[in-house]
Amino acid sequence: MEIIMAVVVGILFTSAVYLMLSKSLLRIIIGTALLSHGAHLLILSVSGLKGGAAPLLGEHAKDYVDPLPQALILTAIVISFGVTAFFLVLAYRAYQELGTDNMDQMRGNEGND
Repeated sequence: MEIIMAVVVGILFTSAVYLMLSKSLLRIIIGTALLSHGAHLLILSVSGLKGGAAPLLGEHAKDYVDPLPQALILTAIVISFGVTAFFLVLAYRAYQELGTDNMDQMRGNEGND
């Protein structure tokens, strides 16, 4: 299962870098979202994909699952959602002001020669 997760993480990272290198602002935002999802899966796969019981005091189970990586991933998901929402609002406002989402046209170097 770790091999499959490593391949999925690699595909997510590859597609995120490809999208982040494009000139469209919306593709850059989607690329950052994919990069954060790839990082979440990487943390989950590095922590170990094992089954077990929840770490409760009254339960007598053979093996327990470490809740720390899951808590870190949950926190990272909330933070990446907030950052993605901020990026989308920023891109929408830039599109309203400039009328384009092309990064080369947003620079404004045409009139400053």
